[in-house]
Amino acid sequence: MEIENTFKQWKKQCLNKMDLSKKGSVDEDIAHVVRALNDAENYFTTSSCSGRIILIDGVSDCQDVQKQNCSWLFVTHQQCQKTDVVSGLERSCGDAVFKFEPFVLHVQCRRLEDAQLLHNVAINSGFRNSGITVGKKGKIITAVRSTHCLEVPLSQKGQILVSEDYIEFLVEVANQKMVENLRRIERFHECLQSALQSEGSQCKNTDVTQEKSVYRRRRKKALDRPADSCQDSKETTASEEEDGLDYGVNLFT
Repeated sequence: MEIENTFKQWKKQCLNKMDLSKKGSVDEDIAHVVRALNDAENYFTTSSCSGRIILIDGVSDCQDVQKQNCSWLFVTHQQCQKTDVVSGLERSCGDAVFKFEPFVLHVQCRRLEDAQLLHNVAINSGFRNSGITVGKKGKIITAVRSTHCLEVPLSQKGQILVSEDYIEFLVEVANQKMVENLRRIERFHECLQSALQSEGSQCKNTDVTQEKSVYRRRRKKALDRPADSCQDSKETTASEEEDGLDYGVNLFT
């Protein structure tokens, strides 16, 4: 019970806090996926990105590749054009790198079984790099990730190293990856909905089976009761059957 309350508290805090991402909101192409998970009792999302094509300018001769040492020359969550990349490269004064980064989603799960269910959905949807981690405080996180990335250096110290024809080729490859990425997102959403509905159906069936089992046991006890234990066998039997029928009607309404 304590674990459940803690999970509910974590979920409430996470969903109520400000979005600190660079964009400041959930990407449009995965809004329905995030909504489905956050509406589910056993899940909530902690971070997400629908996938993006970016051109970043890193600091030359710097071994640190963290984001704060880079400037963003161009970014889009949709397909891009060659002119977008060329225009961004013109502003480069460091080491520009062209990237495609696929859909990524981090989801906190109430139980390990919930995490395993989500992990299976991710793997079956084509997100083969997905995994599960358990933190020291008991937080269970499923990371939905793919491997179809792209990362190509285009300039060094502000000097462009490739031709426009090669840039056009890279843009075409990145756009193809974006199309495949969106297809996998839709497959993930469909598999997720099916899994959540199936899980809910199984829970309902289990509850009904348990209730029927209790009813049968009580009926059996009433039927196996010795005759000499009844003060008036006819009246008591009639009374027991009426009570049993009342119990059955109340149970299944």
